[in-house]
Amino acid sequence: MSTPSAFDAPAKASPAAGIASATASATAVDVARYGESRQLATTPPRDISTRRPSIQRGTESTSASVGSRAGLLHTRFNNQNGSPASSLSLSSSLARAAPHSQDSIRASTVQLSNMIMPSPRHDSPRQNYVFPMIAPDEAFIPEQPLDEAASTGSSILDDVSSTRSLEGTPMQASGLTLLRPPTLSVDQVHGDDLSPTPDDSTPTPGDASSPGSPTPVASPRGHHQTLPHDHHSEPTPAHDADEHTPLLVVTPPQNGDAPSSPPRKQSPSRSEKLLKTIRGTLTRDAAADVATQGLKALPAVLLGTLLNILDAVSYGILVFPTAEPFISLGITSAGVSMFFITAVVSQLVYTLGGSSFKGGNGSMMIEVVPFFHILSSSITTDIGLEPGNERAIAATTLAAYALSSILTGLTFLLLGFFKLGNVMGFFPRHILVGCIGGIGVFLIITGLCVSTGLEDTEFTYTLDTLKFFLLDGRNLMMWALPFGLAAVLRLVTSFATFSERAGQLIFPGYFVLIPAIFYVVVLSARLNLGELRNAGWLFDVGGGEGKWYTFYEFFDFRQIRWGALWATLPTQFALLFFNILHPPLNVPALAVSLNEDVDTNKELTAHGYSNVIAGLLGTPPNYLVYVNTLLFYRVGGTTRISGLLLAGATLLLLFVGTGPIAYLPIMEVGALIFVLGIDLVKEALWDTRHRTSRTEYITIVSIMICMTLWDFVVGVLFGIVVSCFFFVVQNSQRRSIRSVHTGETVMSTVRRPSSQRAYIREVSKQTAIMRLQGFLFFGTITYVEETIKQLLDGAKWQRSPIRFLILDFALVAGVDMSAAEAFVRIQRMLGARGVTLVLCGLAVESPVGRALESVDLLSSPGVEVFSSFNDALEWTENMYLRTWFRSQKAETSALMLPGRQDGDIIAVEHLGSMVGSPRYSHIQDVGNRILSADHISSTDESAAHGEPLDTLVKAFSSYSKLDPKRLQPITKYLERMRLPMGHVLWQQDDEPDGLYIIEAGILRAIYHFSDPARSIEESMVPGTLAGELSALSGLPRNATTVVEQPAVVWRLSLDTMRRMEKEGPELAREFLGLVLKSAKVDYDILLSALATRT
Repeated sequence: MSTPSAFDAPAKASPAAGIASATASATAVDVARYGESRQLATTPPRDISTRRPSIQRGTESTSASVGSRAGLLHTRFNNQNGSPASSLSLSSSLARAAPHSQDSIRASTVQLSNMIMPSPRHDSPRQNYVFPMIAPDEAFIPEQPLDEAASTGSSILDDVSSTRSLEGTPMQASGLTLLRPPTLSVDQVHGDDLSPTPDDSTPTPGDASSPGSPTPVASPRGHHQTLPHDHHSEPTPAHDADEHTPLLVVTPPQNGDAPSSPPRKQSPSRSEKLLKTIRGTLTRDAAADVATQGLKALPAVLLGTLLNILDAVSYGILVFPTAEPFISLGITSAGVSMFFITAVVSQLVYTLGGSSFKGGNGSMMIEVVPFFHILSSSITTDIGLEPGNERAIAATTLAAYALSSILTGLTFLLLGFFKLGNVMGFFPRHILVGCIGGIGVFLIITGLCVSTGLEDTEFTYTLDTLKFFLLDGRNLMMWALPFGLAAVLRLVTSFATFSERAGQLIFPGYFVLIPAIFYVVVLSARLNLGELRNAGWLFDVGGGEGKWYTFYEFFDFRQIRWGALWATLPTQFALLFFNILHPPLNVPALAVSLNEDVDTNKELTAHGYSNVIAGLLGTPPNYLVYVNTLLFYRVGGTTRISGLLLAGATLLLLFVGTGPIAYLPIMEVGALIFVLGIDLVKEALWDTRHRTSRTEYITIVSIMICMTLWDFVVGVLFGIVVSCFFFVVQNSQRRSIRSVHTGETVMSTVRRPSSQRAYIREVSKQTAIMRLQGFLFFGTITYVEETIKQLLDGAKWQRSPIRFLILDFALVAGVDMSAAEAFVRIQRMLGARGVTLVLCGLAVESPVGRALESVDLLSSPGVEVFSSFNDALEWTENMYLRTWFRSQKAETSALMLPGRQDGDIIAVEHLGSMVGSPRYSHIQDVGNRILSADHISSTDESAAHGEPLDTLVKAFSSYSKLDPKRLQPITKYLERMRLPMGHVLWQQDDEPDGLYIIEAGILRAIYHFSDPARSIEESMVPGTLAGELSALSGLPRNATTVVEQPAVVWRLSLDTMRRMEKEGPELAREFLGLVLKSAKVDYDILLSALATRT
């Protein structure tokens, strides 16, 4: 063409113009590569969604300027007229970063790999380089045979292209086509005679026997899958179906044909189904089965009833504090009735289908007791303990208890409805353990108060209280005796060995034995029960307290003080928070222990219904008890019949009332409370001493101290705050940098000519790589910032200055504002040193990308962004190659690239360090030593002999000093092939057919592993080999290789290779030695990529 191009630019252009003219527009690229008449639609667009999109900037301003933020000259070409443009003068609408196109990166890689040197120019000390490219249309131009071998290669290509091409040629039937039944026409289904005629055998353009049509593929099962049809009909071949054909084609009956299926029956209504179920249930066999199950469940029912009694007298009796006005009103023991009611409600809800555990045991949440005491104390303080306010305090307290159940139930219903059963699993376990330990301390204190008759409000942490318990003989005996009983039980169960059944019964049997021994002593000594009750050995129960419904007499809505009730909301929410933690933890643990598969959301819904009903009945919250259910199952309570019997037995206990409590020894109740308190404290302090970290253990102890000295709500809040503090401290100590590399040890998975690879390995010492991980916040970003500062320090910088810093965000979960601003500071530090910041492993639309874009980092000068780590490496390697090649030309010529136009390293060099830069000098020295010497040594010979010698020299020149004349005999064994884009050269596990040497274009190998997420891709550019190891070893292909861009390759088939070994063994040995050297380097790089990938 006579039209002047960027290659014709004058040599004495200004620095800015020379830098700007180093690139050209995408339009010029299309014209230069494909010709002015070529339509862009001829080549199908690449599916970017299946590749790794990188980040590209939009059209920029037409004025050049020097950036002030980093002091960088960052000039690019405008896509319209080729004038220089600065990326610093972006308009506000175009300031947002967009992905680098991987096509641009890959095209740059291909062009750089095609750099060859023609005959030396004697009028200039520098060399001119050209970029030979193959147009996509060239793949379809018939090859002009140069000799017999070339002609043979062309015919082989035609045969391969007709069977393996991915577009424009027939393909095998897909999986859907194989499974799809053939479509039958109306004539085929209803025709009288469908036997083939002689004319039917004549091939037609659509027949399978037509030339060029796809061969019908038999079903994997050996027969066609067809719809039912007339026995005279013959199925159409399966290949008539395509991807748009429905999987099931039903031909409606015609000409009065009867329907193929009988009329559909009307389904029974719900009432009919219910009546049928009732009739099936009310049979003699069903009644006998129920009776049998009931008899088998009696041991479990007796054990469950005994456990409910023990829980009622240990926890239910503590629902109301032993303080005024509840003592004077005589409702301190009414908590036992409330316990039984909420237990019956929960038991019925779980047994009647609410829970997947057929023998699940429901009971009152024992952890609510300390919170209930806080509620009652708060209400008493707000209303005032004055004469006449007693019933108001009682009514408001009962309303607060009921409100806690309703709030708990509604929360469980919402969690179950929105399928949030696993959300509570994110709550720190050690906080819950600390709260359990605090409840244990509360129970021990309550046991002291119950045993000695001290009111809860009178217990203080003073010296007088200590004297009361230790120096008063009567008080010491009253609490020491039940404490000793509790200690004996725990020592026996800890050190003695029992069978599984005996171990399950020892706890209830022990507390049945205590009252028996007590009354044996009373009867033997002829003691008076009234005197014992006055002395504090038995509970003093008033006459009215024996009725189970006593507490309902105080439910007077007119007496409720709503202001005092609303004032309890902070405590209510703390109690709610604690209540909702148990079921999401207990249900999965119980499912594992019982080996049952349950739906946590269903269990939460059941908890919601049971608690709402319990709240409407004015009783405390309830839940599925892990220990009771486990014991119930092991004794035989595995059916819903056993659950119903347990509910009935508990209901019977409710109707009996609280009168029998007056005959329970206080020491037994005190021992129960001490046992449970000791167990909870042991679980929190002793059992976790080796299972938690030091900070977690400190959190557990601090929560217990806060709950004991101040308040339960304060303890929960303090635990959350302490956990957050330790979380920040611990995560700040974690390494946010997964690994640090240099470009010398980590290279892109692109097979390049040997000399270019050697050059890149040397100059990539100027590339620093950091792979980040975790959540980057104000506590972890400091380590990243300090590590980068060390790279820029004087001594380290003098030894190994860097050109690029690659930060990989693939394993970064998020970035907060502090970390994002820290990256801005990092970019400014790098810019001051002329270092380009390369970000990869992120997308602009991702949370990490949005966080960095919020501080304008992605659109800053001197920052490049890529979606994958390999793309970033490939781009930096291309920049090193481009810089050296351009430095060798007398005139600044444009590299024709599609998409965004990238400059070379000088274009982003800091103005003050452009002249005499150690980094730039290093690039020049390495290039002159490896690339220049390699090209000069082979220029004359390769120019004289042409292809495929040029490609052979390019592929093997760095491994030994090649004599092109020595390699000349090899050319007669090579077949030249043109491959269209999209052509599949071979599939993974195919048998090898030979090795390939790439002259032009690009191939892509895809390595598939058992884990799809670990698949890796490798690109092969001109001057490299493909398929060499499988060809030499005779083993199946280890990757799928496709043509990414139209390519020209030279194939050495297996047969030809064996012929070469016979005809020229020395030549074959030398050639195969070069191939093995190249393969060794290629697979070293591939293994390095696999070892360092995330």
